[in-house]
Formats: sequence, C-alpha cells, structure tokens
Amino acid sequence: MFISDFAIKRPIVTVVIMVALVIFGVFAAFNTDVDELPDVQQPIVAVSVPYPGASPDQVEREVVDRMEEAFQGLNGIDQITSTSTDGFAQIIVQFVFSKPTDEAAQDVRDAISGIRDKLPVEMKEPVINKFDPDDLPIVSLTLSSNVLKPNELTILADPDITRKLQGLEGVAQVTLSGNVDREIEVDVIPSRLNAAKVSVADVVNALNAQNLAVPVGMITGALQERSIRLRGRIEDARDFGQLVVAQRGGQVIRLADVANVSDGSAEQRSLALFNGVAGIGIDITKSKGTSTTRVSDEINDLVKQIRTTLPAGVHLDVVRDAGPRVRDSVRNVEEALVEGAILTVLVVFLFLNSWRSTVITGLALPVSAISSFIAVHAFGFTLNTMSLLGLSLAIGILIDDAIVVRENIVRHIEMGEDHFTAAHTGTDEIGLAVTATTFSIMAVFVPIAFMSGISGQWFKPFALTIACAVLVSLFVSFSLDPMLSAYWPDPAIEAHEHRSWISRKLVSFNSWFDRQADRYKGVIAWALDHRADMVAISVGVFFASILIPFAGLYAALTLFAGVLLMVWLFSFEMPKRGGGIIKGLLAVVIFVGSLVIGMMIPEPGWAKVGGGFVPDSDNSELNVSIETPPGSNIDYTHIKAEEIGRIIRTHKEVAYTYTVVGTATGSGEVDVGSIYVKLVPKDKRSLSQDEISTLIRKEMSRVAGVTAYTFASSFAGNQKQIQVQIRGNNADQLNEVAEQMEAVVRRVPGAADVGLSTKGLKPELDVQLNRGLAGTLGITVAQLAEALRPAFAGVQAGSWVDPTGKTRDVTVRLPAASRQNVTDLEQLPIAVPQQAAAAAPDQASAVAVNPNNTGPQTVPLGQIATVRLTTGPAEIDHLNEDKVVTIGVNPQGRALSEVSGDINKAIAKIPLPPGVSLSQGGQVKDQNAVYGAIVSALGLAILLMYLILVVQFGSFLDPLAIMLSLPLSLIGVVLALLVTQGTLNIMSMIGVILLMGIVAKNAILLVDFAKWTRESKKVSLREALIEAGRVRLRPILMTTFALIAGMIPVALGLGEGADFRAPLGRAVIGGVITSTLLTLIVIPTFYEILDEWREKLGHVFARHPRKEGEGEHAPKGERGHGAPPQPSLGEPTP
Repeated sequence: MFISDFAIKRPIVTVVIMVALVIFGVFAAFNTDVDELPDVQQPIVAVSVPYPGASPDQVEREVVDRMEEAFQGLNGIDQITSTSTDGFAQIIVQFVFSKPTDEAAQDVRDAISGIRDKLPVEMKEPVINKFDPDDLPIVSLTLSSNVLKPNELTILADPDITRKLQGLEGVAQVTLSGNVDREIEVDVIPSRLNAAKVSVADVVNALNAQNLAVPVGMITGALQERSIRLRGRIEDARDFGQLVVAQRGGQVIRLADVANVSDGSAEQRSLALFNGVAGIGIDITKSKGTSTTRVSDEINDLVKQIRTTLPAGVHLDVVRDAGPRVRDSVRNVEEALVEGAILTVLVVFLFLNSWRSTVITGLALPVSAISSFIAVHAFGFTLNTMSLLGLSLAIGILIDDAIVVRENIVRHIEMGEDHFTAAHTGTDEIGLAVTATTFSIMAVFVPIAFMSGISGQWFKPFALTIACAVLVSLFVSFSLDPMLSAYWPDPAIEAHEHRSWISRKLVSFNSWFDRQADRYKGVIAWALDHRADMVAISVGVFFASILIPFAGLYAALTLFAGVLLMVWLFSFEMPKRGGGIIKGLLAVVIFVGSLVIGMMIPEPGWAKVGGGFVPDSDNSELNVSIETPPGSNIDYTHIKAEEIGRIIRTHKEVAYTYTVVGTATGSGEVDVGSIYVKLVPKDKRSLSQDEISTLIRKEMSRVAGVTAYTFASSFAGNQKQIQVQIRGNNADQLNEVAEQMEAVVRRVPGAADVGLSTKGLKPELDVQLNRGLAGTLGITVAQLAEALRPAFAGVQAGSWVDPTGKTRDVTVRLPAASRQNVTDLEQLPIAVPQQAAAAAPDQASAVAVNPNNTGPQTVPLGQIATVRLTTGPAEIDHLNEDKVVTIGVNPQGRALSEVSGDINKAIAKIPLPPGVSLSQGGQVKDQNAVYGAIVSALGLAILLMYLILVVQFGSFLDPLAIMLSLPLSLIGVVLALLVTQGTLNIMSMIGVILLMGIVAKNAILLVDFAKWTRESKKVSLREALIEAGRVRLRPILMTTFALIAGMIPVALGLGEGADFRAPLGRAVIGGVITSTLLTLIVIPTFYEILDEWREKLGHVFARHPRKEGEGEHAPKGERGHGAPPQPSLGEPTP
C-alpha cells in the first residue's frame, strides 16, 4: 500500500506530518468560536406593526388580513403565523430552508410596499426584522438604586450604558425594560377645552405647525451662496405653554390655558425587578455567527468598567449570563472526550498486555481527534455540543483501525518476518478490509450531514466531525502505526524473565480469555445446530425492541415468553411429512397469541420508554411565564408577579429572581410578564430542576387572579411543548371547540400548564355614534376618531431636543386622571363646524350648541354618541390565513409522547363542526419533522453501507447477514433507556445513528474471516464459522469494550447540563452490548442460512453451486480477503 510504504521508507516525513496535523489542529481549536449549539440560520422574517388605539379584531381586519394575502404570493413560503392584540400586530413569515434570509426579508419588504396604500393611515410604519426563535438574550443586567427614581436611572442606562454595549463586537441588540423615557407631556384638560371651545385636534395641529425647523432654500450671491433655515423649534421646555392654540372671540388661547405642559416621562409600559427591587432591565442579544462565550466575556469586562463610573447607591448586576453555561457545557464534553480516551487506552492495554503496542495503537486517538479540529474550522463550525459530541463518540471508533492494523502486523512478526517486512505486508493485506469498514461507517454519517431543513443544520457538525475523524484515523493507521511498528518493536521477553505484577495479572487474564474463546466454539456450534431457535430469538428480540416504547416491558416479556415456547416447540420431533408445516403454524399461533396478550396487559408508567424531542437538562434555571386577566393594568400585573416572585424566593434552592412585567417588543401588553429563576448549583441542592419546577407550579396554582406557567427547559424558550391547533374561519366555533377540548385536556394525566392562546375576552368600551345628530352637526366618524385617538391613545406632536442633545417626543393625551372611566370618555369635547351649527339650529340647540355663535364650538362626546361597556377578543391568532386557537400544554411527570398521545385520544372523541380542523405545533411537530428526516437519511445510509459491503465481499447475499446486526442493537437501546428512565429523544436518536455505523463492524470481522477460512483451508462453512468466532472474539470484544469505555463519561452525565447528552451514551452502550452478544451467535446462523439460499438460487437459475473451497476471494497470500487469517495477539500462527 502506497501510504504505508511511504511512511516506512520516510519515517521523518511521517513524524513531521503527524506533528503538523496536531499543530494545525491545536491552532484551529483555539481559533474556532465556542458556542453551546450549532448556529442554525433560519429564513424567518418578523413584521411588527403598531396601530395605536385599534382593537384586536380591527388590527386583524385592516392590517393582518391584507398583509397575509400579500405574503401568500411570495416564492418559498413555508408558514405564516400572526398575532393581533390591542394596537399591535406581529406577523411571522417562515420560508423554506433553502431561501436566503436577506432575499426573504426583501421579498416581505416589497410585498408591504405594494399594498401600503391599502393599509390604515393611522398605522405606524411596519418594522421588518430577521427573526430567530432561538435569539434569546445571552446576558441580562439590572440597573437599580435606592436613591434614584426610574426616570433618573433611565437617563443613566440610555444612552450611556446602552451605547457602550452596542459598541461591542458581536452585540446585535440591546433592549431595555422598566425604563421611563423622557418626553414633553401635554396633558389636555377636558374642562378647559370645553370652556375655551378648543378640541384636542386643535392642540395637535398647533404643536405640529409651530414647533418645527424647515430648510426654505438659499441665497445665491456673485461668489457664494448661503442656505436659509427657518428655526422654529422650541428650545426651552417652558416655552411650550406659550404656544397659541386658537383665537376665540378675539381672545388668544395658549397651550397652557387648556393643558398642563411638563418636562416629564412617558407612561411606563414595562417593569424590571431584581429580587423584587425595581430597576432597569438590560437584555443583550448577540449577533448571528458570533461566539457566546466571547461576547459574554466582553460584556462582563465592560460591566466591571461601568461600575466604577456609577454614582453612589447605584448597582449594575448581571442576572443572566449564558457564557458560563456554554463554557461549562463545552468543558464537560471536552472532559468526557479526554476521560473516554484514557479509558479506551486502558482497555487496549488490558487486551494487548504491551505498553509499546498500546502507545502505538493509542497514538491514533490524539492525532485523529486533534486533527479533526482542522475540519471543524474549515467547515465554519463552532466548537459546540454537537461537534464535540462527534469527537467524544468517535473515540471508541478511532482506535479500531489502529487495533486491526497493529494486530495484523504482530501476526506477521510471529510468523517469523522481520519488523520492516511485517509492517509492510501486514498493513498491505488488511488495507482493503479496513478501508471498507471505515467507508461503511462514513456511509452512515455523510447522508445525515446533508439532511434538508433545520435538522440537517443541527446534525451537520456532528456527522461531518465524526466522518472526518474516522477518515483521519484511517490515514494515521496506514502511516503512523506501520512506521512505529517497523522502527519501535516490542522487546522479546523470555518465559523465565521477571514480569511486573501488572504484566503477570494481564497474562493470566489473557490466558483465561483464550480458554473462554475455545469454549465459545461450543456456543456457536449449538447456535448452528438450532437455527430455527436463533431465528425465533432474533425475531422476538426485534419485536420486543419495538414493543417496549409503544406497549411496555410487560408486553415485550410476554412476547419473549412466547418465543421461548416456540424454541421449546422446535425441540420436538415431528413426522417428516407435514411436520414442518405443523411446527410453523403452531409457531405463528404462539407468536401472535403472545403478542395480543402482551398488548392487553396494563403497563405501569415506569415500564415504558416514552418519547420526547430533547432530553431534560438541569441547567440550574427556570423560566416562569405569567398572565393576568385581560384588561389588567401594569400595577395589577406587578402585584401578582411580585406575589409569585416572593413564593419562589422562599425556596432555599433559589438564588435569585429577575422579573419583567410587560413586553419590550412594541406591543405594549401589560397583562403579561416573565420571571427568570436562577437556582443554586446542581451539586449544592437536593432537589432536581424538574422537582423544583413541579413544586413551584403547585404553589403558584394557589395564587388567585393570575395564571403562571413554568418552563424547566430553555431549549424552546417559553413555548409550550405540546400545542393543539384548532383551525377554521368562524371565531365563535373555534372558541367553543377550544373550551371543550381544554376541559378534556386538563383531565389527561401529566398535562400541566394547560391554557388557550386567546386569553379570553377583554373588557372594552364601544362608542356608537348617533349618525343622524352627528351628521346634522357636520361631525364625521373620521373627525371623531381624530379626537379620540390623541386623547386616549396619545399622539406624538413633534419633537424636542433636550439639553443633552437627545431628541424627545412631544406627546398629547388626556391626563391619567381623565382616562379612568366612562364619564371621562363622555365628557371629551368634540369640535363642531360653525357652518353646521348655523345650518341646523334646532339640532344644535338640542346639544347645547349656540347656532347664533359664528365662532368654532365644541360638544361633549356623550351628547352625540352612546358609550357602552362590552367585551372583545384579547388576542386573535392566524396560521396560514386561518384563524387558530391553540391549546398549550407542558408535560409533567410523564414523557412528551405519552401525554401527547393521550391528549390526541381524548380530543378525538369531540366532534368537530364543518370547517374546523386540528393540527400539531410545538415540540411535537418539530419532533415529527426531525425524526422523519433522520429515518429517511438512515435509510439512505444503510443502502450505501450495503453497496459498500457488496463491493467488499463481491456478493449481494453476504452483506445481508451483516446488515442483520443493525436491528439487533435496538433492544439494547430501549433497555438502557428503560433502566435509566430515559426517553427516545434527539440525543438517543443520535446514539442509534452511531450504532448503525459501528455494530456492522463486528459482523464484518466475523464473516470476513469465515469466508477466508472456508476458501483457504478447504473446510466446511460450519467449521469456518466456528473457527472465525474463536479467532475474532478477541478483536470484537476489544473494540466493543473500547467503545463502551469511551461512552462511560458521556453516559454518567455528571455536571450541570451533562444530563442533556447522557441518553446518547446510554443508548450506545446498551445497543453495542446487545448487538455484540447477539452478533456472536446469530450472525453465523443467518450466514449459514443465506449460504444455503445461495445454493438453492443457483440451482433455480441454472447456476452451478459453489463447491467447497471455491469463491471469489483471492488466493492465499494476495491482498484482500484471500489473505491468511488475522488472529489476535498471542494467537498461534495457523
């Protein structure tokens, strides 16, 4: 082989290449950003539309419906969702994954521009952003003080602190909560407006007309020109009161005559509290593609600098920081990688009993693993959990090639060849087999890396890292191992020479192992003599692995009892004529009967392996979402939020709480809030994160007047894991069905945090205009809206530059005391056109308007309109233009799949009206999509593996025996998860993927040696299989124990967040144990059966059956499968 020949001839070059790989790998590792999860770019665009004063149904009708219709025509649309609330709409446009995000945002922008003339004039300009549901703040700060007021703290926070934070590289957005912005407040007084016969619109128009600076042109002289600017802006806030609003009866009405003007603060629409103390919340989001740990470190360094400049009594605290969590998570994976490598090398030493052979073999680990960082950096990946998991999982695989190569070289040395010749010929003859097995492993992972959609982006770092690591290990095994074997041989130890006690123990162990290998020949012989039993056991094992997740352990045990009964049945002698048919029919009856009986046995919860999207992870933090009844103001929500906060802080496991009341998204909602709960470290508390969450959830349920939901996992933010979407066009029908289903869902065991997305009905005031009277007076609906909106929603009437140089809004509205009840609304003065009053004196006098007065007049709203107390929807949601009501649920104490399944069964009994349909959302939908992609990719991977094996063995039937080892690993996966009370989730599925790539390797070793023995030694197939089992037992168990050793640190799940990865290691360990045990007895049986089929097919298709000793393999001594046997170290030469 060229690589090994070159390495042996040029040892210095080989060493330099290995050192260079390590150096470049270290350089790549230190220059690769660190993050917790892969950076997945989703083409999602968010459109936020403020529409002050509009009700949810008005927002839906006038804004959302028109925009959604325009978006549906865009290319590459996947899904459109929207939410309409009081004065605000948010539309999320999700495109197919192949759509570039910039192009998607531009398409949305163009679509809005095309219908802008059809949208309400009063609507503010839409804000279009690239949206990522995973873009949660990585750092949250609170600025608090016991001496400064909120408006003074706001001045400290914005712009000084926010500007410094935004100047950091990698910071995308800085959002404030609890801030009180400075503004010029113009509080118009209704009684003064009535007395002066001035309307709110007059005030707004006066401010807009008299507080502005306008460029009006320039003067051009002979040799120069000068710009002319009209400086009409008010510079001193006190001068606003002197603005002339109107003239009535020759008297000048100034702003101060009808309004209170002050340099004040905007109405507070959000609050931030750190352990119950009010302050300013500062949430910082990082840019896409930047390192969480690096941005976090830079923020913390800046915070330390800012603290030195703050006034006395002001505190800046870091209340949430993803940096340490990400750093700990990555460090945990790195530690697991190193610990797994050490354990793997110890396993190799245990079997080889030679420290030189162990070093030569073990060097493949650090060189391959470190070199893999080059690929990670070249592909643009970050050092995240998935890419590092790929390395930690590959530890047990990387050493396999080195073991096989080293073992074959030692065999040639024992045949009497010198070290140089043995290194050359040993590597050369095993090269094709090692290459084929390595490519078989790569065939599993490469299709996984190129899955479409978000699942492909998630798995790409994991799959490509493993594929590159395995490829590098193949190169190392073909270069470094033969070179070191040639120049650094094991010293010969005579029998009489003294050995260390460790060496003596290992010699005893290997002698014992050789005796067990001889006994194992009897096991294979028994299995070959009871082929029907082996088939029955294999089928039973496969079906049991399927039954445990779906029906439970008892069903699987019942089925397996039926299989044992079938085995007992097969032991009886039957008449030759018809006996086989009778046995077959009885076996089918027993199998089906045991399956049916097993399905009927009630199963306790612990006897099933449930399913979920992501495993539970203890990161020492909780999130609590709170909702107060629709119509609650910010003070009420604050009271309830703090009541819940105090309950949470009574637990000794809680370090502190960070509460945000209201939203900072622009929606202005004040009946919602969130509480971030930081727990003490995992090793300093007796209760787990889930147990604390359950306890807090129970305590919060006793707080009246508020609904609170607990989220123990930060993977999906504050989105409920199970979402049942009820879709249609009739809102009343949807609400009726949703309420029925909600009542049913609440009774499902394990269903917690059950709630509807609609939030119920919100109290409203309906203003019904008396069109006859208003029309007579010349008052239109538009004029009425023009008066109401500024008075109650508030309107910006120009701006003012404060002494610090920052532009502040000038806001006109009624004072808070005049916006509290129906009477305040009815007393609002409405301007009456003087021509209308003079034209209809009878109607004018009926509403206290003097028809003889030629000047402008006003009339109270209550005289021309009826104000009624009503209710309306608090929120209206859409999904692909359909109205939708979502029932949200979090599972508690049961697996996600079990709770979701029971919910689906319960709601299926409720009849749906025509036009109403159901769909799934949340993690259930994500799980189905990801699992579907994984299954498709695995199918392709298995096909590629089969084709590679066909090329390797030169047969279409032989690989089938090897492929049968794949399903035999599933029983170990489900049993391991059952024992550890885990679930089938995305991490355990990664374990299944890994198993598909490695369990076939044992079967390849077994079948490959059996074929060589049969063809080279002219023995029967049965004798060849028995001999292959004895010779290959050592390398099979060595590679199996090496893989298990590498997985132990991952499976233990020690450290915060490590339990997120633990199901992966447990699934691999369980699967490889059962697969190895079953492979050693089942694969020889199936191979013999397939060989008989081949002979029968040869007769059917007029093809001569293969005679003993004939085959497609090369003659003895040549490359490929015709090579001499490759026994383990210490095995006598054939």
